[in-house]
Amino acid sequence: MAKIVRSAFAVITALLLASPTGFAAANEQAHFVEPKLYVTKGGTAAPQVALTLDACSGQTDLRILNTLVENRIPATIFVTGRWLRRNAEALAVLKAHPDLFELENHGLNHVPAIDDQPTMFGLKTAGSPEAIRAEIQGGADAMQAAHTLKPIWYRDATARYSDDAIALIHAMGYRVAGYSLNADMGASLMAPQVEKRLSAAKDGDVIIAHINQPSRVAGEGVVKGILNLKQKGFRFVRLEDAQESEKPSQSGV
Repeated sequence: MAKIVRSAFAVITALLLASPTGFAAANEQAHFVEPKLYVTKGGTAAPQVALTLDACSGQTDLRILNTLVENRIPATIFVTGRWLRRNAEALAVLKAHPDLFELENHGLNHVPAIDDQPTMFGLKTAGSPEAIRAEIQGGADAMQAAHTLKPIWYRDATARYSDDAIALIHAMGYRVAGYSLNADMGASLMAPQVEKRLSAAKDGDVIIAHINQPSRVAGEGVVKGILNLKQKGFRFVRLEDAQESEKPSQSGV
């Protein structure tokens, strides 16, 4: 036992010596901004939420898309250039329902807009302001090539940003698409967990989930949670159709 303790102490000491500021440096490197976003509350008679769905890459979860179309449920879809190239049929469905779907910029290759640390949740970050700008502009160019409307919102991969990235996104004329309720944690949760989280949405929440993981069970939970909210009398709004705020708003504000 004493040998194990000595070994652990040696490892910790080596880590501290490797960096002049020890664990403090690791904490500083881990800094990022995770913006919150809400829409105006509809009140007890007509509570409302904004459903935002990320189409990062890969394919399309038709369980979710078909549910939205069949139930006339509006949503804001954040698309990457990678997803646009691979999902022409789903894109055609989205464009065929402009009254339901608002398409916004999720970047060209799904790269986190972070320039002060190498990775975020296992994804390689942009690493520099120039790379962040290229990722944002590349996404916008891909949307233009797909003949969609000009985007006004930007959400990066992981929805986390360095401070410089936030300033750059604003300087490029975009609003940063935060959220207040993470329904599926990157489509990593089991269906019952997603359903429970989504069903617990409050009036004014901006919900984030994913529409690009058809092989994962999380999509089933997204569908059930959406239908539960509809059954409760919730109204779904797109970001472009509602007044947004970084703080929960009061009904009628």
